[in-house]
Amino acid sequence: MTKYLKEEINVNIILKIADDLKKGKIVVFPTDTVYGIGTNSYNEEACKRIYEIKGRPEFKPLTVLISNIHMLKEMVDEINPVEQKLIDTFWPGPLTIKFKKKNGVFPNIVSAGDNYVRVRLVNKGIASKLIDVSGVPLVAPSANLSGSVTGTKIENIINELGEKVDYILDYGDIENDEVSTIVQVEGEEVIIIREGKIKKEELEKVVKVKE
Repeated sequence: MTKYLKEEINVNIILKIADDLKKGKIVVFPTDTVYGIGTNSYNEEACKRIYEIKGRPEFKPLTVLISNIHMLKEMVDEINPVEQKLIDTFWPGPLTIKFKKKNGVFPNIVSAGDNYVRVRLVNKGIASKLIDVSGVPLVAPSANLSGSVTGTKIENIINELGEKVDYILDYGDIENDEVSTIVQVEGEEVIIIREGKIKKEELEKVVKVKE
């Protein structure tokens, strides 16, 4: 494991890590919510390694992080009007949306065999830079072992994952440990799968939320 402090991370380091991510290396980095354990979402073996490292059940799908809408259009068949309203209102931000995925884009392990893929758009911080430079969307579940405390304390993350990952980017502890909200559009309504940073009341101002 190679660890870089925030102050050490420069253009050259970002270029190297982004290239290694594209090749399937495993990197811990802060996202717009908590620390994520990330890799190339198109690389099946790398995604399997994420599950193994976390001890994550394979029936639990991974969230895919993108840094621009063009990436989304490459991975989904269509964006319906309700999904578009969610995108326009809450992206970039801590809202993960389940979209019907295109066939053959992702390894089945990413969506746990489902026909849908969970996607979130980030446009700031090191996560966005790594996606932009690598040119691939990244899976990035929270950087912790399944069942343990969410990945916000860097010391805990290093103790749990340090010997199992290729890089850790140390940006210090994250104060807010709220995860992203996960939703799926069904007809004209939005189903909340998991409530996180974006609350039901905020969604209801924009779309109809299924009770």
